Amino acid sequence: MNHHMQPPMQPPMEGMMAPYPPQNMLVATMQNLANWHGRFNLDKTGFNPNMPGHTTAHNNMILRQQPRTAKEIGAGISLPYDIRLEMILHLDDHQCALSVAAHQYRKHHWMSEGAEGFLSIHELLNEHIEKTNDHIDEIGERVARLGGVPTAHPITQHELSYIKHEVEGRYTLRDYLRNDLEHELKIQQMLRKTIERAHQLRDFGTVEVLEDILVEREDLGYHLYSTLEDDTLTRGMNHLYDGRADLAGDRPMHPGSKLQ
Repeated sequence: MNHHMQPPMQPPMEGMMAPYPPQNMLVATMQNLANWHGRFNLDKTGFNPNMPGHTTAHNNMILRQQPRTAKEIGAGISLPYDIRLEMILHLDDHQCALSVAAHQYRKHHWMSEGAEGFLSIHELLNEHIEKTNDHIDEIGERVARLGGVPTAHPITQHELSYIKHEVEGRYTLRDYLRNDLEHELKIQQMLRKTIERAHQLRDFGTVEVLEDILVEREDLGYHLYSTLEDDTLTRGMNHLYDGRADLAGDRPMHPGSKLQ
């Protein structure tokens, strides 16, 4: 064996944090927005040969409208063209971000394991996937109603998204949930920006769609935050090999505690 060989380096996770205690890690997650600029891709409209999914060998297809554009002559909604186009671009960025979030939730749903994760977190993440799919559909339909073409190519969605999927590999369940919580915090802040802008442009239909989604995204973020809180009923499986038969031992107890 070559004792001079270095162990393989692990790829850094996006937003990786120092090994803090669990509660400090949660605080760091709530504040970890330094790597996020909070910008919409309002300049990315029409076909761009440098973007994935923007070229095709199917030359016999009949193009009726370019991606991320608005119909010139209305769409049954009495808003001017420029307002509809701006809202389409905002909404499509949200749809792309939610699609990335859904992919990451699916990975974590598949990979959940352990006494708390295999069933409870597995089912919790399934609820998050279903709710996220609903939101993708609601926003995609709003884009279509405004006369736009929602981005559907998965690589293009990731390119346009203001959140990015974590790097590949198996990590701890807490790592997974912290990454998901960070996504939820970013999505919430970006939704608020679009809601504020839609109010300014008097696009109250988009306001109503996004306000309902925002409340539900805040609820999903609350689920993740609460799951990461520093409390548990699970001791783990040390009793299988430490010979203590899962006894609590001589931990200090308050004399008046009803748990003695």
